[in-house]
Amino acid sequence: MSIILEIILKIDISMSPKVFQGYDVSIIMPTAEEILQREIFKINVHLPRKRVPLSELLKAEDPKIALRDGSEHHFRKEELRYLASLVGEDLQNLKLPIILEISTLNRGYFRVRGRVEVRVIDEILGEYDPLNERSEALYPRYLLPRIRRLLPTTTTYAFISE
Repeated sequence: MSIILEIILKIDISMSPKVFQGYDVSIIMPTAEEILQREIFKINVHLPRKRVPLSELLKAEDPKIALRDGSEHHFRKEELRYLASLVGEDLQNLKLPIILEISTLNRGYFRVRGRVEVRVIDEILGEYDPLNERSEALYPRYLLPRIRRLLPTTTTYAFISE
C-alpha cells in the first residue's frame, strides 16, 4: 500500500486537518474550495475560448466560435442581424456570446458585464436608459427564459463561484 493511501486511511478526524504524523496532508487532500473550483471549471467547458465582435460574425459565411472543450458553437444569422439592429454603430464593441453569469453569491440574480452587452439586455427587457449606461448589471433570474428565448445562440451561461 502506498504511503499516501496509508496516511489517508489512518487520519484521525480530531487531529489538525493539515498535519498527520508529520506529513502535510494539504498536499494530498484538496480543500473544499479547490474541489468546488475544479467542478465549476468542468461545468464551464461550454464557454468560448475567445469572444468575437458582432461585426466580425456578421461578415462570416458560417458564424461560429471555438469552445473550451474543442467543439464549435454556431450563431444564427437572423439573431446576429437582430442584435445589429439593437446596437447600431457599436457592432465592434459587442462581444459574443453574451455571458449570463450565474453566481453563488447573488442567489436569485444573474450578472451581465460590458457596456454594450448590458445595453442589449436592457433593450430586450424594455429598461434601457441612455442617460444611465452601465458596464455591469444584476437582473432577477426569472428573466433568464425571456432573454434565452430571444437570443438562444448569442447568449450562454457561466457559473461563477465568488
